[in-house]
This record gives sequence, C-alpha cells and structure tokens, in this order.
Amino acid sequence: MTPTRLITRAIRRPGLIVPPFCRPVLLRLSGQRFSATESHRQITTTATTANSQKKEVRLTAESYPSIERDARFAKLTSEDVAHFRSICPVLSAESDDLEAFNTDWMRKYRGQTRLVLKPKSTANVSEILKYCNSRSLAVVPQGGNTGLVGGSVPIYDEIVVSMNSMSNIRSFDPVSGILICDAGVVLETADNYLAGQGHIFPLDLGAKGSCHVAGNVATNAGGLRLLRYGSLHGTVLGVEAVLPDGTIMNDLSTLRKNNTGYDLKQLFIGSEGTLGIITAVSIICPPRPNVQNVAFFGVNTFEKVLEAFIRAKRELGEILSAFELMDGTSQRCVAQVTGKTRPLAGEETKFYVLVETSGSNKEHDDDKIDKFLMALIEDETIVNGVLAQDETQQRNLWSWREGIPEVLGHWGGVYKYDVSIPLKELYSLVEDVKARLIEHGLLGEDKTVVDVVGFGHMGDGNLHLNIPVRSYDSRVEQILEPFVYEWIQKRKGSISAEHGLGVAKREYVQYSRGETELGIMRSLKNHFDPVWPAPVPIRASCC
Repeated sequence: MTPTRLITRAIRRPGLIVPPFCRPVLLRLSGQRFSATESHRQITTTATTANSQKKEVRLTAESYPSIERDARFAKLTSEDVAHFRSICPVLSAESDDLEAFNTDWMRKYRGQTRLVLKPKSTANVSEILKYCNSRSLAVVPQGGNTGLVGGSVPIYDEIVVSMNSMSNIRSFDPVSGILICDAGVVLETADNYLAGQGHIFPLDLGAKGSCHVAGNVATNAGGLRLLRYGSLHGTVLGVEAVLPDGTIMNDLSTLRKNNTGYDLKQLFIGSEGTLGIITAVSIICPPRPNVQNVAFFGVNTFEKVLEAFIRAKRELGEILSAFELMDGTSQRCVAQVTGKTRPLAGEETKFYVLVETSGSNKEHDDDKIDKFLMALIEDETIVNGVLAQDETQQRNLWSWREGIPEVLGHWGGVYKYDVSIPLKELYSLVEDVKARLIEHGLLGEDKTVVDVVGFGHMGDGNLHLNIPVRSYDSRVEQILEPFVYEWIQKRKGSISAEHGLGVAKREYVQYSRGETELGIMRSLKNHFDPVWPAPVPIRASCC
C-alpha cells in the first residue's frame, strides 16, 4: 500500500470525539480618567486551579503599589449615590455583593469599588458621565469582564459603569448585512441572531458566551476569524459613544464609504475605554458560510509550517478562514491534563496546525482542501493529518486549540505574553525563552517552570507565549523581563497583539511605541478628558 493511500485514510478517518473545553475568555475593557504614576514591573499571570477559586484575590493596589490613587479625584458620598439612583439601577457595597464587578475572571486583579451603575440607555450613560465629570469622580466602564490584563476592573474606588443592561439589537439590514446593536449585547447572542438571518458576526472569540460587542470594539479584539474577515477597524462602520463630559457622539454610520473629514470611530476602536464609553455599534456582517471543513495535521519543522501557510493562502484562497499554530508541548499538556486521546496517532511532531475553510459549495470546498492536504503529504511538508467529517468532530479538533489556555493553569499558574512578531521569527521567541530558563536552572521536572509553550494565530502573526509554573517566583520574572520585551522591540514587533494593555502592560508601551506616538496619545486623552489645566497622565491601557 502506498504512503498516499495510508495518508488518505488518515486524513479522511473520523476523529475521536472529545467534548470541547469551557472556552477561555479573551476580552478586556479598560477604565478611564484615572491618574496614576508609573507602575512597578510585574508580569501578567493567570492561575486557573480549583484552589484559586477559594482564595481571596489580592488587591491590585497591593500588587502594584506604585499605582497611587490621585487625591484630586473626589470620594463618593451618600448624596452622589442618591443622585445616581435617580438615573439608573445601582448596586452599592452597603447592600450588595460587588465581588463580581471588582474581580476579574482570572482572579488576579481586584478593585475596591463601592458602587456599580447599570445604565439602560445612552441617555443614562450621558447623565452619569456628566455628573462624574462635574464632581471629578473616576469611573471604569465594564463589559463582560472577560479580560486578561486587568483593564476591566477598578484599582481603587472608581465607580463601575456596567453595560450589562444595554443589550438590545437595534436593527439589521439583510440587504447590506449591517447590524446595529447596543454595547452590552453578548457576542454569542449577536452571532446567534445573525445565524437566523443567514449572516455571521465577523469576530469569534473563546469568550463569546460572555464578552460584549462594544467591549470587543473598545479593545479591537482579534480572535479566530481575523484571517478571513479582517480586524474591527475594517468591519465596524460606526459607533455611538459618550465622551467624559457627557456629550453624546452619534456616529452610527451604515455607509461603507464616508470620507467627509476624520474617521472618528477609529479613535474608539482599541482605546480600551479611555476616551469615552461606547454605547452602540454598527458593523457589517458577511453572509454565513454553509460549508465548513476543519483539518488538523502534524509538522516537523517551523520552516514547513511557513511553507504550509503560504500554500494554504494560495491554494485555499477565498475559503481559508483559520490557520492556527500549536507546538508539540501545548498538545502534550492538553493530553496530559484532560486524559483524552490525541487526534493524531503515531510519533509526536514538533508542531501542529489547525486549518479551517468556510464557503458555500461543499463539492468545491471539499475538493480544494483534499487536494491541498494530499499535496502537502506527497511532498512531505506535513507528516500526517485528520479531516473532520461532521460538526462534532470539528468541535473536537478545535478543542485541542481552544483548550490550551485552560489546561496550562493546571500546575499552579501561567506567565502569559500576547505578542505580534514577523512570521519568520514567530516561534524563535519560544525557543529563546526556553533556552534562557534552562540556562538559569529554572525549568525541569523538579523546577519552578513546567515548560514553555507557544501557540497562536499564524495567519495574523500573533503568538501566545505561555510559561506554566508550579508557583510564581520573582526569579522567573527577572529572567523573563525585560528580556521578552527587548526581544520583541529588536524585531519591531508588538508587546500586545490582541489582549490590550490594561494594568499589566502599562509600563512597557515604550517597547512598541515611540515618544512621538505616546505624546500624541497623551494629547488625545487630555483633549477628550481634561480634568485639570496640566496634562493628566493616561491610564495604562491607553499609552
């Protein structure tokens, strides 16, 4: 029997069904109008063990002691609370449990808010911010609170403005495919609604069951569909936002072309809530594909991964919707923690790739991906592979990619980096970090560091560098930083590809942005939110 026939069977055989993991959250929506000094150096970490749910989360103010509460912000009074009660529903520390609003989902960051406001309309948000501006009360807008960098929860006693109650889909035009919805619409709700209309939301995240559409826009979330549909900078047509003084900016355009002056919505996409609170979004949603294929294959070298990616773009073309990279270590971790049977039998390869295609003609799409996979096998670009035969098997294969962040917390904690790097050197950072940790005697079976893992969105040049550890250790942090940021800076990469800056990366922006850029950002912040005559330092999430 020829190798081709063997591989044909391997590619077409049904994969073992593994229930998908609970999807990890990826969204973060930051606060605004908070004056702070430079933070001390601390790495973004996440511990997702069962024990972490029982321990009290350390206050962010204690973890970052050099972020001081600016005394120029007023303290909340009973008169303030009474005024807010006349505007919208209120949750107060005196009578309600505010832990869910003070603490992030990773249980790494914890604020000290004593008041949560739940506006039901844009007018409510306007009244809130107008009053807060007049009283110099600091606020933090909060979406689904599903972030990774501490931007969606307060640090001190900032008022939380929760967008949970603003959850209406305002309109959908089936001709243009343009959706207009409130800020608090959950991403999965929007996508399910669009499915009934034969359309698809152009963004997909692991956190889609919790994150909010406006939170996605405020952080310019990337996700799993960016390769196919592009970033939110291209798909968002307009935003409605309330500025810090309460002014409503209604730019809910439904036009594909509008070149009359500055494109103001772009200022709010990715601003992490620092320039205003987005209250509604208009976004173009493409027709929903009715045919999908998911393939999973092993590759021995990163050079072969690059070759497979180039050929996927060329040979799959318009139906290519995802090209996800996972190293062998990540897959070994998923198998070890879950105990599930791996999708590919035989000897482990150094890399694994998940390819997804989405189209409208099953015969056409099946033929394309079959020929693509067979060609990769025949010239030994890939070692082996499987192709899902139904939706259940597709979810199974996706779980081996989406389940990685969840299982890495199994040993105690994870140091996380979300970075953009030129594709040719995408995995070199993982190798260099691993070598550095071994050199300093910190990685091994009886050492602090379990291993170094690399995975991410190959199609976007976005690497998730994760270092699972048995316990957090300052020695590890000193080895990692500033080494990782300096490494990225030398290659003109980005220290934050899609997770934002929040609190965690506020000190390191200079590794990706120059002084001129930072100066412009500070000027914009001061223009939108001038509390005092002198420029106010921007909260970390913006610069």
